[in-house]
Amino acid sequence: MHDLHNIAIAGENSLIVYFGDAPSQSIASAIAATAAQLRTSLATQLIDLVPSYASILVIYDPFKTDHHAVRGAIRRALATPIATDNSQSGALVTLPVYYSTESGPDLQALADNAGLSIEEVIRIHQQSEYSVYAIGFAPGFAYLGELDPRIAAPRLATPRQKVPRGAVAIADRQTAVYPAESPGGWNLIGLCPELMFDPSAEPSMPVQVGDLVRFKAIDRETYLDMGGLLWTWA
Repeated sequence: MHDLHNIAIAGENSLIVYFGDAPSQSIASAIAATAAQLRTSLATQLIDLVPSYASILVIYDPFKTDHHAVRGAIRRALATPIATDNSQSGALVTLPVYYSTESGPDLQALADNAGLSIEEVIRIHQQSEYSVYAIGFAPGFAYLGELDPRIAAPRLATPRQKVPRGAVAIADRQTAVYPAESPGGWNLIGLCPELMFDPSAEPSMPVQVGDLVRFKAIDRETYLDMGGLLWTWA
């Protein structure tokens, strides 16, 4: 049950904050700003923050604080105006992509179904800046939206048992980069050589909720020079 401030108890040491019913750029910005403030205000009392499409799960250390104090910290964060100047907004991250039928086995079918050429699909995919709405499914898997409706496509009827690391994908009005080899049912249109999750790096992910992502086409040689690997599709 939500309270008047859209804050609800989610467990014995967690609260969840709801920002709305549907993802949007404004909600993503609000989630990012609130999460940043809570990391500062709760500091060592905080165990984890889990941002999602329209909510944040706040997990705290029950030996250091309680839900009354955490709820107060959340309310204070929510009452703070969100910065709109560029210096305090999310980062703009550019990800290189080798688009081709060699690297994107669903590119031709997606173009055919959309009544577009492959070149038009690639151009449209690059022309938007996508909000990072949530990170989940796997570490580093960022849900990016919203995709131009001209190239939106439903998930595959039969998911692949293996999708390679770096696969650039489309599902409905979202796009993403697979951070590791895994099963997957999204339409694959290219490969990105950047690591989306590296536990040895700081930060471990190149994007965070509230950031913006844009894609930039690279050729096959550049992709390989950047350490990208090709994949034999089943």
